[in-house]
Amino acid sequence: MDLTGERYEFSFLKDTSVRLDKYLAEILVSQSRSRIQDLIKTGFVKVDGIIVNKPSFTLSHPCAIEIEIPLAQPGELVPENIPLDIVYEDENVIIVNKSAGIVVHPAHGHQTGTLVHALLAHNPFLQGIGGIQRPGIVHRLDRDTSGLIVVAKNEKTHRWLQDQFKLRKVIKTYIALVDGHPPTPTGRIEVGIQRDPHDRKKMAIAYGENGRTAISEYNTIRSFKNHTLLEVRILTGRTHQIRVHMAYLGCPVVGDTTYGHKHSSLPLNRQFLHARLISITLPDQQEQREFIAELPVELQDVIDNLF
Repeated sequence: MDLTGERYEFSFLKDTSVRLDKYLAEILVSQSRSRIQDLIKTGFVKVDGIIVNKPSFTLSHPCAIEIEIPLAQPGELVPENIPLDIVYEDENVIIVNKSAGIVVHPAHGHQTGTLVHALLAHNPFLQGIGGIQRPGIVHRLDRDTSGLIVVAKNEKTHRWLQDQFKLRKVIKTYIALVDGHPPTPTGRIEVGIQRDPHDRKKMAIAYGENGRTAISEYNTIRSFKNHTLLEVRILTGRTHQIRVHMAYLGCPVVGDTTYGHKHSSLPLNRQFLHARLISITLPDQQEQREFIAELPVELQDVIDNLF
């Protein structure tokens, strides 16, 4: 039976406890367990109407389970001649200064025009490295966030970079203009993040044992009447982390209509968030190297007009 592009509902009635991913793998025999785990992590599974994004979630009492299986996408990506701002390149990595408005890799609703398509036009040998739909991709930036992103050019480097990020050896610093003023000029936000139980496209603050650890540190660069320019360093790389943490402080990122104000407080058609600096030890090198991408013109103009 073809299960793609379908929604299924099940009733869990077992007397014994079982992991959510294991239970679904037993029922949906045409889907691999890893595929089911990916669907859970990306918010396509609900238990009693609430999105659960942990494959290890334990089913221990009768409940209703819903799973949505989106249409499968073609495995072959077609390169597209999209301009790239390459900050650095060697035999192992490409470091790109991504423009706002570009999605990093293909996803639902964005099957063309992504950074991956542009990278494949630049280097077709990236195809398949680290995954069919995300060749070379180790970390991501939101569509409307600009700045530095590191891409692996071979499998060895892909694993190396994954380890660097996992062990928190990579320093990533962003520039953010926020509405209002944080409670202190400098601070550390250590509040977990989880998938929003009511909207799988959004993230939310997690309380108790829910969600994943998320740590952000910020420092005030300049304070304006109604805004604050911040340097933000993230020690973890959760989806929408800075945007969720800033909103949690009551100072959403300017232009962030998802977690902040419905209409931007300043004339800007994107969120004011830029990945300015990345410090990383590259393969076959002994010391960390620092790469910088200065603010794009549209963000610098906003700052200049605040003086």
